[in-house]
This record gives sequence, structure tokens and C-alpha cells, in this order.
Amino acid sequence: MPASNSQTEASPPDGGFRAWGTVFGCFLVQFCGFGYISSFGVYQDYYTRVYMTNYPPSAISWIGALTSFLTVNVTLISGPLYDRGWFYRLMIVGSLLQSLSLFTLSFTKPGQFYLAFMAQGVISGFGMGLTYAPSIAVVSQHFSSRKRTLVMSLVTSGTPLGSMIHPIMLNNLLNGTVGFAKGVRASAGFVSALLLIACLSVRTRELPAPTVGYTVVARKCSREVLFILMTVGSTLFQTGFYFPLFYLQLDSTKHGIDVNFSFYSLVIMNAACFIGRCMTGPIAAYAGVLNSTIASTVACSAIIISMIALNNMASVVVLGLAYGYFSGVFIALIVPLVAVLTPDLSELGARMGICFAFTGTYHLALSRNS
Repeated sequence: MPASNSQTEASPPDGGFRAWGTVFGCFLVQFCGFGYISSFGVYQDYYTRVYMTNYPPSAISWIGALTSFLTVNVTLISGPLYDRGWFYRLMIVGSLLQSLSLFTLSFTKPGQFYLAFMAQGVISGFGMGLTYAPSIAVVSQHFSSRKRTLVMSLVTSGTPLGSMIHPIMLNNLLNGTVGFAKGVRASAGFVSALLLIACLSVRTRELPAPTVGYTVVARKCSREVLFILMTVGSTLFQTGFYFPLFYLQLDSTKHGIDVNFSFYSLVIMNAACFIGRCMTGPIAAYAGVLNSTIASTVACSAIIISMIALNNMASVVVLGLAYGYFSGVFIALIVPLVAVLTPDLSELGARMGICFAFTGTYHLALSRNS
């Protein structure tokens, strides 16, 4: 085991065209993955008001909840397959499924809930799940532990950037003169082009194949106290993570703040989240991954409690910026923290799958909050 680890860590290039090209491609995957999932609020609004008026909002919300759930939990499959050298096949198949799902969605007629559920919920979620974990883990092959947290945080910053761009784009397409069918096809074309660039950009290095099976890795994880505590802590964090995302806009509206400004409160939060993820690398390099994770968790808890003081436009801006920044730091550190607690990087994919299987179960509960 130590020999395998030493070979994996021995000579990562720590830069170069292939390494940074991989970072850019993985950034695009995150931009089109969870960055696109964050735009479901636009779909939810359009389905409820225009396209699927005969279905309650709680039923429609299952589409977005299932997409998020599958994206995270399919890592139980994609993680071990990545460890076994299936990276390119996972990227290609996952990208094709995501592209196919969006183009299929564009042919959905008003009231066809189950077609939208299968295309946008099942197929898209499964496709994103195949690419999500591998697109983060693969950068560990190109960078040593000194730079790994920095590049992983840069990769995950694609999510908040997508969370800003996709909703604005879809809102103008669906509620403008383009309409649902052409609007979704335009979005599908945009996402497909970016995923094609991503697939052409990413590269792997020749590393030792895993010497143990998935069940052996799971058994090892069950005996590691630090890994168990990290998984439990990350899962508990998810239960409070979405509270500001769901209620900041609603609370600001209820306190008499302009409705148009309230809509952009989430944009402000995602912009701060993007900055937080980009700055995570240098901060963690100085303070340490574990210390930075604990500090960001405490800060997020304090900010959520501070939402009881929301009463004017300035407080919305301050809370949105603060929570977006510190939540971005935490999310960017989850995978680097798993990597820190992984003695053999040939097991990284499997360990990510195990961790995300627990943290991702909360996504199905989101439909109950809608």
C-alpha cells in the first residue's frame, strides 16, 4: 500500500498544458453539472405557471430533487469505475446522457410530466453522476498535495458560476419570445458544446491500478474514525446548507424589500460563493484543510442564525455575501478533505462515492420543502 501511494504521489507534473487543460475541462463539467441543476428553480416556476398547471408544485419539485440525488449518489458507481481506469468512458457516456436528456426535454409537450421526469430527472441525473466525482478526482493525478486543494477548489468554482449564468439565460429564453422548445434546445446546445470542449481537454496520467476491491475500501472506511466523523459532519452540514438558498429571497420579500432586488439576492450569494471557492486554495494552504473546514462551518452557522436580523436591503446584501463566501469555502473543501484522509489515492474515487452516498441522501428531502 505505501509503495502504491508513493508511486502515485512521486512525480505529478504540478502544472503544464495537460494538467491545466484538465483543470479547465473539469471546471466546465462542474459548470454544466451542479451549475445547471441550480437553474431548476426557473423550470419549477415555468412548469407550475405555464407548462404543467395540472400538477402541484410538490410533484414538480421531485424532478429537481431526483436530479440532485442521482448526481451525488451515482458516485457509488462512477467512483470505483474511475479508480479502475474508466475515466474517459465515464466522461463520454455521462456527457452524452446529459446532452440527450436536454434535447429530449425540449420535445416535451405541455402536461407531459412523466416525460420531463424521465428526461430531466432520471437521465440527466444519471449522466451528471457519471461525470461529477471523476471530474474532481482526476486533478489529483496532475498535482501534488501542495497544490491539490487549490486546483480542486478552482474546479468546483464552476458550480456557482453556472448557478449565476444558467438561471438568467433560461429565464430570458423560457419567459421571452423564444418559448420552451427552442429555449431548451438553445440551452442544450450551449451545454453540449461546453461538454464537448471538456471531453477534449481532460487527460489522465498512467497510474497504478487499485490493488483492493470496493468492499475492502468500504470496510477500511468503516474502521477509520476520522473518515466517519467527516462523513457525518458533511451530512449534517447539508441539512442546513440550503436554508438561506430557499428562504433568503422569501424573507427579504416578506420584509417589504423590492421584489426585483430580492430575485438578485441569490445572484449575489452565488457570486460570493464563486469568490469563496476560488480563494479556498490559498487559505487552506496557510490554515490547513481541516481547520478551514471547521471555521467555514462555524461561520455558516452564525450567519444562518443572523438571518433573524434581516430587515432592510443592506442586511440582505451582507448576509448574501457572507453566507455565499463561507458556504463556498466549505463546499470547495469537501473533496480535498476526503483526499487528505485517503492514504492511497488509488482509492479516492471509491471513498468519494461512499462519502457522497450519505451526504446526497438529503437531496431527496428537498422536494418536501418546496
